[in-house]
Amino acid sequence: MLRRIIKSKLFILLTVTVIVLVIMGLSSRKNSKLKYVSNAFTVVLTPFQELINYIGTQIDEASIYLRDIKVVNEENEVLKARIAELENEIKELSGYKIKNDELREALNIKQQFSDVEFLGANIIAKDVGNWFNTFTIDRGISDKISVDSTVITSKGLVGRVVSTDLISARVVSIIDEDSTVSARIAKTGNLVFVRGDLKLKDQGLCKLENIFPDVDISVGDTIETSGLGGIYPKGITIGTVKEIRRKTSDMNRYAIIEPAVDFKRLEEVFVLIGKDNIEKAGEREDEG
Repeated sequence: MLRRIIKSKLFILLTVTVIVLVIMGLSSRKNSKLKYVSNAFTVVLTPFQELINYIGTQIDEASIYLRDIKVVNEENEVLKARIAELENEIKELSGYKIKNDELREALNIKQQFSDVEFLGANIIAKDVGNWFNTFTIDRGISDKISVDSTVITSKGLVGRVVSTDLISARVVSIIDEDSTVSARIAKTGNLVFVRGDLKLKDQGLCKLENIFPDVDISVGDTIETSGLGGIYPKGITIGTVKEIRRKTSDMNRYAIIEPAVDFKRLEEVFVLIGKDNIEKAGEREDEG
């Protein structure tokens, strides 16, 4: 029953539509008697036409608005991606600035040593523990590094190379108990020894020994390499005096040294390579 009603309504609507179109077509002729009928239909249909035009306009505007929103969203995504790129670039530039500052300080050190070359190296492994008392770097014999090559940062002395292979080397730092450095007090030139200590190592500190009674030493004094012993060049900062201790008398004085290098956060170092090593390596390559 419902289907019949729907079909009958559709039939009536289509019939009326056809009649209207026919009347409008006939009334368009000159002197047509149906012209008045057409005018009447036009008057009746005008509001509907305006409504349809209004709806069509709103639909067009809505589609334009939605299209604009899509464009804006796409532009926002592009801008977000660009902002992320710029933030990464800023982080990289900040990292480069820090490294550049370190290199500048290293170059200031280099001015003191005209007979050595500086080679940057990354730490790729270290012994168990919080402190970098022994570790491995990604440079070796192929980079002209040899046993006893001095290792530093822009802050000061790190230690020395104790073994090498083709592409890596093992370093013992000044806080390790097996380390001894011939040193001097910067303000007086008095010779002393900086040694690693098993107990102090766990605090990132080392010990200053060979302090004679007449040696003028105070907390805060700078300790540097003496150049004696044939390993470390003269004038590299080791650290500062943190505390002076006495066992039984002035003859048994020793001091606690706080290294200039932070042995808890090492990542990169410089290896000092003597020019004679470079020349010898070059000769070996020529012979090969």
